[in-house]
Amino acid sequence: MTNFQIYLTIGVFAAVILLIAFDLIDMTVAALLGVSILIAFGILDGSDLMPIVHTAGGPLALLFGGMVVARILDKTGIFAWLGEYMLHATGGSGKRLLLLIVALLLPLNAFLPNATVVILVAPIIIRVCQVIEVDFVGPLIITAIVSNAAGMLTLVSDPATFLVGRAIGVSFIDYLRMVSLGGLLAALVVVPFLPRLLPQVWSVRATLPPSVRVAIKHPAFLVLSLLVVLLMVALFIIGESLPTRIVPPQVAIIGASLALLVVYGVRIEPVGEVIRDVDWKTLVFLGAIFTLVQAFVKTELLQGLSIQFYDWFGTRFTLVALVTLASIGTIGFVVANIPLVAAALVMITGYLVAAEAVPETALAIGFTDWPNATLPVFVAMMFGGTLGGNATLIGASANIVAVGICASHGRRVSFMQFLRIGLPITVVQLLVGALYVWVLASILD
Repeated sequence: MTNFQIYLTIGVFAAVILLIAFDLIDMTVAALLGVSILIAFGILDGSDLMPIVHTAGGPLALLFGGMVVARILDKTGIFAWLGEYMLHATGGSGKRLLLLIVALLLPLNAFLPNATVVILVAPIIIRVCQVIEVDFVGPLIITAIVSNAAGMLTLVSDPATFLVGRAIGVSFIDYLRMVSLGGLLAALVVVPFLPRLLPQVWSVRATLPPSVRVAIKHPAFLVLSLLVVLLMVALFIIGESLPTRIVPPQVAIIGASLALLVVYGVRIEPVGEVIRDVDWKTLVFLGAIFTLVQAFVKTELLQGLSIQFYDWFGTRFTLVALVTLASIGTIGFVVANIPLVAAALVMITGYLVAAEAVPETALAIGFTDWPNATLPVFVAMMFGGTLGGNATLIGASANIVAVGICASHGRRVSFMQFLRIGLPITVVQLLVGALYVWVLASILD
């Protein structure tokens, strides 16, 4: 690749981020224009297709499967039922609403991808906010932030975390032992911020209307849909230990297929309507960002940074872990976390090979023989990639989904509006993550 192409790649990537940050153009359009420019100048070609599919396929499959299942559950009427229950659980208190959001998200995010959880709970939260007459934008932003942090509770909850876990061969159970506590702490850190960042919601004391009995529209359909969800949860937990080794993205596709089969069988609505309602815009945006990151990989700037990391830090893996967390977390403010983590994996793996911590075979797909001393570096990548994205509306897929839902309900969220809530929480979450990684490194050393 020529110097001109390298500089053009950097310039295009920066331009896309700035266009989105200053809200000059729709973010999906900006990302696709960036990809188009790189294709036109020969920086991206057909040979890049397979690397992009390998990196992006798993996370996008998780999102797609979750979106399909969430869409089908919505048709059962369970969200309206839960919304009425949650409304009266708040007693008209904004404080209770915000605390209930956190309490609701933690168990849901343990087994479902974070963007999917946002899709599931958004109708409930909007319903409650409308009744107690508060703006739902703030609570939905908090929903995305808590979902991202709680996405570290299990291996399958966040696509960025899953990317790292798959790269180092961590099982679902091993992840619970090594990372989950840190995810819980990062999620709970949000609570002290609620009265400070959302004072108008926190202080609300509304008089609720009389309780309205909400019936489940299609009980049999609901039972079948919940069975699909339970099967997905079970396969998330045990799928990789089965003889056929069913990994989480495959589980998501199986779940989506079974959910669509249920829709087809009960004939409540055409399957085409379910497919149409999938948030394709978010999927296309993330696919375009993955493609832009692949162009960065082709420049070999990441490989050069791997060598530079070794020159700076040698084999001081704990220090490298903390620097990795800080740098990925900061870059994650303006780069979607899933492709950012994909790029960081290339750089960190190259660094560990340069440091002779692992053989050159680690650069190949499927290597899992990582020394314990190197694991905190990857855990730091999980924290940086997952939590750094909480700062801005483009930092994580859950954020993008939440902002899209707000727009579909007539409330447009600006970059700065999200930043005002997300940035202070993110800074503290990254500090908590750094402390957790330091303790983990001390234990594994």
